[in-house]
Amino acid sequence: MITTQRNPPTSSLSPRSPSSQPFLLVSVTDPVKLGNGVQAYISYRVITKTNFPDYQGPEKIVIRRYSDFVWLRDRLFERYKGIFIPPLPEKSAVEKFRFSAEFIEMRRQALDVFVNRVASHRDLQQSDDLRLFLQADEETMERLRSYETGIFKKKPADLMQIFKDVQSKVSDVVLGKEKPVEESNPEYEKLKHYIFELENHLAEAQKHAYRLVKRHRELGQSLSDFGKAAKLLGACEGDALGKVFSELGAKSESLSLKLQKEAQQLLMNFEEPLKDYVRAVQSIKATIAERANAFRHQCELSETIKLKEINLDKLMLTRSDKVTEAEFEYRELKAESEEATRTFETIVRLMNEEIVRFQEQKTQDMGIAFHEFAKGQARLSNSIADAWRSLLPKLEACSPGSSNGKM
Repeated sequence: MITTQRNPPTSSLSPRSPSSQPFLLVSVTDPVKLGNGVQAYISYRVITKTNFPDYQGPEKIVIRRYSDFVWLRDRLFERYKGIFIPPLPEKSAVEKFRFSAEFIEMRRQALDVFVNRVASHRDLQQSDDLRLFLQADEETMERLRSYETGIFKKKPADLMQIFKDVQSKVSDVVLGKEKPVEESNPEYEKLKHYIFELENHLAEAQKHAYRLVKRHRELGQSLSDFGKAAKLLGACEGDALGKVFSELGAKSESLSLKLQKEAQQLLMNFEEPLKDYVRAVQSIKATIAERANAFRHQCELSETIKLKEINLDKLMLTRSDKVTEAEFEYRELKAESEEATRTFETIVRLMNEEIVRFQEQKTQDMGIAFHEFAKGQARLSNSIADAWRSLLPKLEACSPGSSNGKM
């Protein structure tokens, strides 16, 4: 849940801020599984608190499902060319059949991040589509979804192919396999190279974060199994040695729980933010593709105008009766070309602003994620060291020779 302003904020607002200051607070809560099998889906409560005048009231609660969030993302992508639209979590065909508690919570958290990024963006927060998403009833949302247009009308597999095509295009440019046809702007080439490299490094970091989560879970399970075995051994031995073995087993099981808890924290606060930024880079690539399309369209119209000019000159020299029609077509084409140029220039301007904002936000978010990672690892290491250290006197008492350095 975050606070937003229509103008660039000078400081963060809280829910208790004076009502004279514009704010928009959004949270995604209470996931509930509905339906069965392939028809199953998760619904969420989306709670909005705001004093924006074009909203229905100070608080609104609506029920939304994943496809509603997709609709909002698609509409924003179509309407706000040049702006990096926040990414959504992927749709998992595998998870759809089991909807584990962990998956549901990760999905809820990712959707909350998405809608809050939209709501905190200076331009996107003014979107009529966002207002509809946050206020419309379920029947209205279902009707709106049926009217989807544009590239996001495609199936998820088709959409992923679009992103892959963009990635391939950027890769070819960076590696020199293909001369860029969009622009020869050095700063733009530098941006594409940066995005390409960033995705590789983020994906690599996310892969190893996943392995860290897996390692913590496996170690936790191994400690749990060892703890059970040690307690059984203690019950078999009896006396002082048996008691020590039982305590060793109890400590192992306790540490197992700490490891499992830390694995969950690592997943939610470290791996997921890294994965989210991999998705964010893919969204930036989609914007890069839109910029390339706008540039090509502008160039094509410019070339067509030159041909129209040559044709118009010929018609005027031959005093053809088609001159009037040709002049009309030329004026229309020239107006279209001027509009295409303005569109391209707007995309360039917005992208320049967006990359600065993205880098600032990335620095902040990655700083938090790595700080939480280091803090969690330090906490876990201290817990493990304290637990084993507390057993040393009792273990030494059971083996007197150990204090003299004997085995």
